[in-house]
Amino acid sequence: MADRIVPPGGVYVGRARHPNFAHPLVITTHDGEVFDITSTEAPTVRDVCEMADPVAFVEAARDNPIGTLDELAENSRAATRNPALPCLLAPVDLQAVKACGVTFVVSLLERVIEEQARGEPGRARALREELVALIGDDLSQLEPGSDAAEAVKQALIEKGLWSQYLEVGIGPDPEVFTKCPPMAAVGYGAEIGVHPASKWSNPEPEVVLVVAGDGRIVGASLGNDVNLRDFEGRSALLLGKAKDNNASAAIGPFVRLFDERFTIDAVKRAEVELTVRGADGFEMTGSSAMAEISRPPEALVEAAIGAHHRYPDGLALYLGTMFAPVEDRDVAGEGFTHHSGDLVAIASAEIGVLENRVQDATRCAPWTYGTRALMEDLAAAELI
Repeated sequence: MADRIVPPGGVYVGRARHPNFAHPLVITTHDGEVFDITSTEAPTVRDVCEMADPVAFVEAARDNPIGTLDELAENSRAATRNPALPCLLAPVDLQAVKACGVTFVVSLLERVIEEQARGEPGRARALREELVALIGDDLSQLEPGSDAAEAVKQALIEKGLWSQYLEVGIGPDPEVFTKCPPMAAVGYGAEIGVHPASKWSNPEPEVVLVVAGDGRIVGASLGNDVNLRDFEGRSALLLGKAKDNNASAAIGPFVRLFDERFTIDAVKRAEVELTVRGADGFEMTGSSAMAEISRPPEALVEAAIGAHHRYPDGLALYLGTMFAPVEDRDVAGEGFTHHSGDLVAIASAEIGVLENRVQDATRCAPWTYGTRALMEDLAAAELI
């Protein structure tokens, strides 16, 4: 199981809840074992990521085992979690959690359809056919912000089909929004929340870059940017309600740190696989090829952090997805939507596997442990 959750040979940092400690532990995993590496030098994952050489620190700190990765992963499943045993948490803590939208062509077209359909899934099929007939379904060679992109924009305006989503998809500036506050993301095995008022919700399997406060990209994880398509489709001003709900941001299982074996080039080549299995027997699979992203990951990071916007504790940045499910689940012509109980698995051969089960957001474990609680517990443990 451990080899399935994270690939061998990587250098990893993450977090765990342990019954013997009030504060979350900073952890790493190696050869199927999990080690507590919390210290005054690294009381948080943020502190590890801000180091000049986080890989060297993590590799030198493997001397306090707390269990096997199989044991922690098994106990991380919300339905069977034993609070007397350690479990995995989201592998980021004080970092801002940001996300980029409309970074793949398929996602771009689907967001336009959402907007034009005004959140009604039954209208989406006809709109999809009309839009594809007009501009095609392959804009992969269209450089955002270029003269060619501007020509497409003008053609769509003339047809009355221009959209704010096309603006951020092929215009000069990408969409970057706040997915959730620091400390609010959930990790491997936790339930992920869908607002009970939504009738059209989707998983969004993504690579999540972890960026230090000075803009260095230090590693990558996997994320599920749970999205309410009906809310966002009704109005882009409802993006916060569509994206940021209880347990709606999943990241994990670990952050794989960049080293000579795993670099930003590996991220650019990564394939992100998705499987959804419902209690009703429904199964859906899909994938995102990072090679098809319309803007380089580095450009998305530069759009999020720099002289124009500082993040002293760094950030976790979802890179977007090309996966946009259109197959019907419940009603012909209305596409896919989540059911409570869906098991969502997001996998990358380079990063690992993130698994979560869908639940009504009001029934997921509430977010109660924030930054103040973390600081108090670290101070009590004389770690800060």
